[in-house]
Amino acid sequence: MEELKTRAIRGIEKKMDTVEGDPFRYHVLERAKNFKTSWIELGRALYTVSKEKRYRQWGYGTLEAYAAKEIGLRKETVLKLLRSYYFLEKEEPVYLQQNYIETAKPAAVPSYEAVDVLRLAKGKKTLDEAEYNTLKKEVFEKGSDVREVRRDLTAMIRRRQELDPEEAREKRRTGTLRRFIGTLKALKQELELARFAPPALVKDASNLIKKLEAHIASR
Repeated sequence: MEELKTRAIRGIEKKMDTVEGDPFRYHVLERAKNFKTSWIELGRALYTVSKEKRYRQWGYGTLEAYAAKEIGLRKETVLKLLRSYYFLEKEEPVYLQQNYIETAKPAAVPSYEAVDVLRLAKGKKTLDEAEYNTLKKEVFEKGSDVREVRRDLTAMIRRRQELDPEEAREKRRTGTLRRFIGTLKALKQELELARFAPPALVKDASNLIKKLEAHIASR
């Protein structure tokens, strides 16, 4: 993903010349300039900017406005960087150690998108530890492209569903019931506001919603 074009890098370099009196601000800009090779350091810096609201000191109302105007990153990219960095800090801190960053082969350094997919995989109850570790090797040892990691995660989930069709059916059932409840709630609200139905009928709809929610909770 070509997030920082030549023009944006030139803009960052110009900005760096004007903020030399603020070492940390300069540090973030420097990491942004080298984004493709040091996204972990940029993620670390942005995490500090976000947590300490440093962007306010620099005249920006939000982190997104600061990132867009000063370092040329879109909101979506900033969020992925923050999520990926925080995931490493919380779940895989060994990969934040300086010796890993310095000794890892360039081809094996994972992209922030691949780490974000691994983060999503970690939260999947359908995957076991062995499957997660397989993906982790792809990301950190092989430096697999995000498309490969996403494809393999999808394949793992699909295999798991084939091995346990009853579990997959239960998930589909619950999902369908939740969508049905959502539709019922929206229609009930419309009936109430527009007075399209007598109160007794609206009450029946409310009772049905409660019964369906209780049924899902009891499973």
